Amino acid sequence: MPTAINWGIIGCGDVCEVKSAPAYQQVEGFTLLAVMSRRLQKAADFAQRHMISKYYDNATALINDPDIHAVYIATPPDSHHDYALQVAAAGKICCVEKPMALNYSQCVAMQQAFSAKNLPLFVAYYRRCLPSFLQIKQCIASGELGKIRHIDWQYRCPPSANDLAKVPNWRTEKNIAKGGYFEDIASHGLDLMTYLLGNVSQASGMASQQQGLYSAYDAITASLLFENGVTGSAHWNFAAASPVDNMQIIAERGDLCFSVFNDSPAVLRTHDKSSTYAMPKPSPIQQDFVNAIALHLAGQIIHPSLAQSASHTNWLMDQILATSP
Repeated sequence: MPTAINWGIIGCGDVCEVKSAPAYQQVEGFTLLAVMSRRLQKAADFAQRHMISKYYDNATALINDPDIHAVYIATPPDSHHDYALQVAAAGKICCVEKPMALNYSQCVAMQQAFSAKNLPLFVAYYRRCLPSFLQIKQCIASGELGKIRHIDWQYRCPPSANDLAKVPNWRTEKNIAKGGYFEDIASHGLDLMTYLLGNVSQASGMASQQQGLYSAYDAITASLLFENGVTGSAHWNFAAASPVDNMQIIAERGDLCFSVFNDSPAVLRTHDKSSTYAMPKPSPIQQDFVNAIALHLAGQIIHPSLAQSASHTNWLMDQILATSP
């Protein structure tokens, strides 16, 4: 691995604008050298505003630029598989946005391609690196709650103004995201569940199209069984009257409640006490995640979000949607 790593980004949407591109620019030894958009003017504008020296309207050209050592794929999930295989063929480091791909089989192919080249494939489940969720994980590991019995996640929100106006969106197109916003939103929480409690051995679900605003599903319910015997449940509804985001861990001696996306404090309740934990979000929010990439490449840690765990999250989503056409 070179000691100074030049990154190129494929895609320059909102995720790159505020969550990730600033993080890559702030890590010592990383340089954000190039960006790509299918619209050259958009790439040029992004490059100018973020002081990036190269821009492209062709992903293959960026991937094969000899000055680029690593590529961050920040596009909708229907292109992750093809772009990642190109990056692997070019012999370069890769980070891909979540969900890792459209389905588990694509994830396996991606994982195998990078493994064959002895290259890391990172996946941007950045909550695995946020201090607030590391605190949750430590609380579970401390044994204060006793044995974990069950985990439940309830997430719902009203339809957005763009949904009501039927504005095109990859998250609502069934051929790209069968589960709709589930593919984008639920992937974060499901991955977090497995980070906190381990892999899932069995999963099933039901999906419904309730509001008729787009082709993808907008209401999904899931049942889970973890390898350690913990049970799980979850429900997502994108046609609700008001927003809710509550994950609850139910245990032998009490429970722990927190939000996946919001800043509200986590609440720990046991038989004899109640405690709260602050859940602040850093800015940019992917800073700790990108720092961990640098430490992994330097051989100092094993990054917590690599292809193997991210593939399992895709498998889990596939299982939940398996019986829904």
